[in-house]
Amino acid sequence: MVARFSTWLDKLYRACGALAGGCLLALLAVIVMQMAARWLGFRFPGSTAYAGYLMAGASFFALGYAFAHGAHIRVNLLLAKLGVRRRLGEIWCLAVGGGLAIYFAWFAIKANYLSWRIGDIAQGQDATPLWFPQLAMSAGATVFAIALLDRLLRALFCEDELWTPDAPAEK
Repeated sequence: MVARFSTWLDKLYRACGALAGGCLLALLAVIVMQMAARWLGFRFPGSTAYAGYLMAGASFFALGYAFAHGAHIRVNLLLAKLGVRRRLGEIWCLAVGGGLAIYFAWFAIKANYLSWRIGDIAQGQDATPLWFPQLAMSAGATVFAIALLDRLLRALFCEDELWTPDAPAEK
C-alpha cells in the first residue's frame, strides 16, 4: 500500500515538474512574441502580466518536484553535526517545514477562493481574472506541503529512509 502511494506521489511530483517546464516554455514564447511585437510596431497588451503569471506558475509547480528530488537547500551541515541524533533533527526540520507549508497552502487556497468569489481582476490592460493565475500558486504550495509531509512520514516510519541530497526520494 505504501509503495503504491509513493508511486502515485512520485507521478504527481513529476507532473508538477512537467507543468513547471511547460510554464517556462510558455514564458519563453510570451517574451519572444513581446519582442517580435515591439520590433514590428504592434502592441501586445498584458504580456508583462502573463510573463509574471507564468514565472510564478513555474516557481510554484517546481517546489514539490524539486523537494522530492533533493534539489532544495537543506541544513545538512547542521544535521551532520548531530551525529546519532540526526534522525531527530531531520524529523524536526520536516515537521516545522511541513507545518509552515500547510499554513501557506491553506492561505493560498483561501486567497484563490476569495479572488474567484469576488471576481477580482488584474489591474493591467489584460483584466485577467486573478483566480486563474493564482491556481498555480495554490496547487504548487499544496503539492509542496504534500511532499514535505510525505518525507516526514517516511522519516518517522521507515527506519532505513534517512534522506540525503545524494540519495533523492525517487526510486
